[in-house]
Amino acid sequence: MLLTIGTLALIVSGIQPADRTIWILVVLPIFIGVPILIATYNRFPLTPLAYWLVLVYALIMMLGGHYEWSQVPLGFWLQDLLDLSRSPYDRLGHFTQGFMPAILVREILLRRSPLVRSKWLVFLVTAVCLAISACYEFTEWWAAVVMGESAEAFLGFRGDIWDTQWDMFLSLIGAVSAQLLLVSWHDRQLDQLVTSSVAGRSAA
Repeated sequence: MLLTIGTLALIVSGIQPADRTIWILVVLPIFIGVPILIATYNRFPLTPLAYWLVLVYALIMMLGGHYEWSQVPLGFWLQDLLDLSRSPYDRLGHFTQGFMPAILVREILLRRSPLVRSKWLVFLVTAVCLAISACYEFTEWWAAVVMGESAEAFLGFRGDIWDTQWDMFLSLIGAVSAQLLLVSWHDRQLDQLVTSSVAGRSAA
């Protein structure tokens, strides 16, 4: 169901985007990540929460790619609602860039490493999310070098010299928020997944 929703949304977002090159650059992680999730679904299925977060993040990226980050109508609505000087939609994208991976990274570490649920897990999940955000900033830097002024729509910094720092900070807030808000829900789903897996092996 989630794959169907995401595929339809991707098709719609790709219909006459504001800039085809910008759309490709923004949604490129979807073309990389989703096939990996499909290929690993049978031998390493994730919790429903993780899949839902991937979908929500993908939808945010699709919308940003279709309109360009600074021109998304939802961003203008938030700007008016919160009485801001600029559209915060690209900031929302970077917040979710920390929020979504936090649960995904947490799940992989708990299921594929000796780590247990502890403060060290929180620290390492946050560190990985910041590393992911830093890699994305490298991508933006390379795009700026290659594309020159035409990269501004992809970068979305709009003259803010602290844009990179804001992006990293919001990813940090997103990663910490996800762990504060979703840990109990995630742990229940992890326990259910483990129980189902054990029951399936027993039946086999």
